[in-house]
Amino acid sequence: MKYTYTILYVKNVLDTIEFYERAFGFQRKFLTPEKDYGELISGETTISFASIELGSSNFKNGFQKSSLSNKPFGIELAFTTESIEIDFEKAKKAGAIEVEKLITKPWGQKVGYVKDNNGFLIEICTPIKTS
Repeated sequence: MKYTYTILYVKNVLDTIEFYERAFGFQRKFLTPEKDYGELISGETTISFASIELGSSNFKNGFQKSSLSNKPFGIELAFTTESIEIDFEKAKKAGAIEVEKLITKPWGQKVGYVKDNNGFLIEICTPIKTS
């Protein structure tokens, strides 16, 4: 088995893809003509977005929607970078909302957290150095 993609259900797929292009530098891989599903080129695992309407059609009992005004879910997407300070500021300038400032963990990794334009939690961090 292989982990292939993560799908986030969002209000506006195109706006979300454009946000991730500006904030994190990812490139668009695919967008349906209806603009209700899209994917980003983000490394080995694809980040995907589907409209809330499409998600609702998949789950008969519904699901909890993400919101900028609520606390983020207890799950995050993590993006590694060697240019942590620059990329953290770039994300904020593109509209990401800072949740936790950059700090250095005891093991030497720098980590900061933002929310995307839908309220999903994003960790921006340096790679973990292993000896």
